[in-house]
Amino acid sequence: MTFELEHTDAASDARTGTITTAHGKIKTPIFMPVGTCGSVKGVHFNELREQVKAQIILGNTYHLYLRPGLDVLKAAGGLHKFNTWDKPILTDSGGFQVFSLTGIRKLKEEGCEFRSHIDGSKHFFTPENVMDTERIIGADIIMALDECPPGQSDYQYAKKSLGMTQRWLDRCIKRFNETEPLYGYDQTLFPIVQGCTFKDLRREAAKFVADKGADGNAIGGLAVGEPTEIMYEMIETVNEILPKDKPRYLMGVGTPQNILEAIERGVDMFDCVMPTRNGRNAMLFTYNGTMNMRNKKWEKDFSPIDPDGCYVDQIHSKAYLHHLFKAQELLAMQIASIHNLAFYLRLVTDARHHIEAGDFVAWKRSVIDNLGRRI
Repeated sequence: MTFELEHTDAASDARTGTITTAHGKIKTPIFMPVGTCGSVKGVHFNELREQVKAQIILGNTYHLYLRPGLDVLKAAGGLHKFNTWDKPILTDSGGFQVFSLTGIRKLKEEGCEFRSHIDGSKHFFTPENVMDTERIIGADIIMALDECPPGQSDYQYAKKSLGMTQRWLDRCIKRFNETEPLYGYDQTLFPIVQGCTFKDLRREAAKFVADKGADGNAIGGLAVGEPTEIMYEMIETVNEILPKDKPRYLMGVGTPQNILEAIERGVDMFDCVMPTRNGRNAMLFTYNGTMNMRNKKWEKDFSPIDPDGCYVDQIHSKAYLHHLFKAQELLAMQIASIHNLAFYLRLVTDARHHIEAGDFVAWKRSVIDNLGRRI
């Protein structure tokens, strides 16, 4: 994987670039739709390509490990061939999912023992076998195993957790370097910066990660309950240290406003379940604000869902989508998911264009307040 830094904004830390992987190029800043089990919920791959304009999607190691399982994925030739997505894929390490299984997992230096949420069966993740698992899944970009501590962790817990994450990273790198990709193309490993909301721990983590010289780096453990302003402060703290010539991936974030604020602070890559999850619950994101499509106000509004949006936005009316949600039709969730994903991709693409034009900060200020209002 390579990263070419192309434009930097004179008034902020926003920048544009191009990531090149074996499965294609990714223009940054970029939003990555979440395909937890090898699919983006409710959205066909053709819609991801043609309407959403997705350049890269995510797979989730924890879920793919449990089902369909590694035997199936290896026999298929990896996730790309299994799900027919021919563009880049990123896999997380499963760490966030495992550590969220409070009460059914045990954490120790060797790794993490957990029980499947599907059938209660017992499993064990280590830095080494997670690297092996991500080799079998075959994503272009794979993540190191880390502990994602709760956002309100105290300092002592956060420090202890970070120490283990760093030792696990060394083990991930060692295993990654000892093994080869399985399907004839290269993979790259991203370390993850942790440290909760403590500046000194975040600085220590960023320095530790930067010294590894990876092709890209991730920022984890944010948007997990801490105040928004603290999240932005942690991003600034970390990005002062992470190398500028490598892509920076902010994991699991967030709202449209979060994304623009993070772009301004030098982040290049994003993922979040919010576009599809909120879409399935009738919330649509637009430049004018968020719309609850179950509200009666849309019942006789025959204007397009979004006249500047993707194909489904232009051919379907707000009244029709309101009707579909009221009738509990599956098509409602599909249309809303496509709309929200397309909007997120449009948002980061517009951000890219304004960084290139040199007016990103002014544009961001002109749109950010409306993004958060309800209409």
